[in-house]
Amino acid sequence: MSAPAQDRHTEGGGLAPAFAAVRVRLGLVALLFALAGAGWWWTVQQMQGMDQGPWTGLGSLAWFVGTWVVMMAAMMFPSVAPTVALYARMTRQRSPLSPLLFAAGYLVTWAGAGLVAFTLASIVGRASGDLLEWDRAGRWVAGATLVVAAAYELSPLKAVCLGKCRSPLGFLLGAWREGHRGALGMGMRHGAWCVGCCWALMASLFALGVMSVAWMAFVAALIAIEKTLPWRRVATYGTAVVMLALGVLLLAAPHAVPALTVPGTDRMTEMEPMGS
Repeated sequence: MSAPAQDRHTEGGGLAPAFAAVRVRLGLVALLFALAGAGWWWTVQQMQGMDQGPWTGLGSLAWFVGTWVVMMAAMMFPSVAPTVALYARMTRQRSPLSPLLFAAGYLVTWAGAGLVAFTLASIVGRASGDLLEWDRAGRWVAGATLVVAAAYELSPLKAVCLGKCRSPLGFLLGAWREGHRGALGMGMRHGAWCVGCCWALMASLFALGVMSVAWMAFVAALIAIEKTLPWRRVATYGTAVVMLALGVLLLAAPHAVPALTVPGTDRMTEMEPMGS
């Protein structure tokens, strides 16, 4: 068997049990997609006029964390739904609360990642002053962030973390805990692997405009493709090429990047200030 064919066979086997569980747990999957849809609707309403481009201000801690959790539900629930469905099919505790606790634990981990991101942004902001302004180092740091994200796509750590996300049966068997507390803990563990897989793409979201619904949708689509496309190498290499191209284009010709709000342009002056 050739390497590409073996890759397709391995990945298809890893994803097959989860996709089979989706057909059995359609109601649960529909609920997760409905919650994601509600998250997208709320996010669109909340973020109107707030996209200030790369390194957009994050507002207060409470506002950012609340918004971040809703964003993660909107972006991640569609791609994690097969894993939640497989968990619901495997558990002997037939409580409808168990899979929801698994999903909640997943969000708890992403909420922690958001807290880390906010803390780092606050520390860097205080230490650097206006260094991350677009006309100073902001453009170059944003471009470098995208290039780093492209490189991470091809790293061994990315491969290990993505493997856990793409082989939910193996993850569940290795991390299994009974009861409601076990469901919450397993969801948190799965969220940790997902953070390890996707942190660079999330960093790219900050570099492109964390308050941009268009870039949110773009990053969410890349994550879903990587987690569900049968050909993992096509997905990861394709994502790496896209991120590298965006990074180079942002450095060389930022006005040519679709949907990018370039600070200081006429579009920026027409936008509403944050919190209005």
